Amino acid sequence: MKHGLLTWSPGRHFLSLPASLSSASKAHLTLKPRRFVSASATTESVNEQNLSARERRQLRKERRESKPTYNWREEVEERLIQKPKKRYASWTEELNLDNLALLGPQWWVLRVPSVTAQEISERLDRSLHRNFPNMDFEVSVPAVQVKRKLKNGSYSVKQKPLFPGRVFLRSVLNKEIHDFIRECDGIRGFIASKVGNIKKQINKPKPISAEDMEAILQQAREEQEKADKAFEEEQKEERATLDPKNLNVVYIDSESTSKDVTESVIESKPKRRSRKTSQPAAGSAVRVVSGTFAEFAGVLRKMDRKTGRATVGFTLFGKETLVDLDASEIVLETK
Repeated sequence: MKHGLLTWSPGRHFLSLPASLSSASKAHLTLKPRRFVSASATTESVNEQNLSARERRQLRKERRESKPTYNWREEVEERLIQKPKKRYASWTEELNLDNLALLGPQWWVLRVPSVTAQEISERLDRSLHRNFPNMDFEVSVPAVQVKRKLKNGSYSVKQKPLFPGRVFLRSVLNKEIHDFIRECDGIRGFIASKVGNIKKQINKPKPISAEDMEAILQQAREEQEKADKAFEEEQKEERATLDPKNLNVVYIDSESTSKDVTESVIESKPKRRSRKTSQPAAGSAVRVVSGTFAEFAGVLRKMDRKTGRATVGFTLFGKETLVDLDASEIVLETK
């Protein structure tokens, strides 16, 4: 029998043999793949094959529970607790604004122009009571009443809103009332959040809690107390200045003077200094009185009264040189 050389094939588990070998020789020389499996794994697989489906499930359950580091029951229970329950059976029910009536009376926030917020709130209150007389409404615009005394002696009261452009409404809200409020003049809409899916989305009004509203009203009361206290202090200071006890009165005796005059001189406010001072203008001749260029004479080119800086031109070697100086360092040149 003739034997040839064995050639290696790119295959993984067998050798390619020459065609001249007989079938018996090929069967003798062909390599068979071997699988190395542990004895325990083999025993378990054989035992599982002999078990029924229910017994295999029971066996897997016992294995999971036997692991000390992992408890799948606790993990599933935590996920179920943390997962929020669906409030609505379908997404279309969430878009129904009539479901807001189930919440009962709530505080809602409306967006309005900040300039006419008070006027719009009063108009809205009248419209709601006229069209829905059997329902309870409360419209609120938290603001501070700021008092001021005018020069003519009268007092003015001006409202300073805490939340400009916002009106707070307490009522039971449904689709009919919602649409009525949206159609009122000056109402730009509710403070809302988008709900729905890619098919349809709406801005659903979002109520604020009673605790938050109580905090807002408490803040308004505190700010009002501060404003009233500040106004009272201003009034006390004004009365103190007008009290005759605090005025300096000088009496002149008629016997000590040649004139028969008895007068009382009341000190008034000190006279204001005249704003018109002799300040140099652009183009005038000036002289430096202090600083590096003391006793230099030049021409004022620019004067900035806000910053107090002056630009002066000096003639040096036949050429004018501009220098930035402080306004207090120059005076008008007297001829």
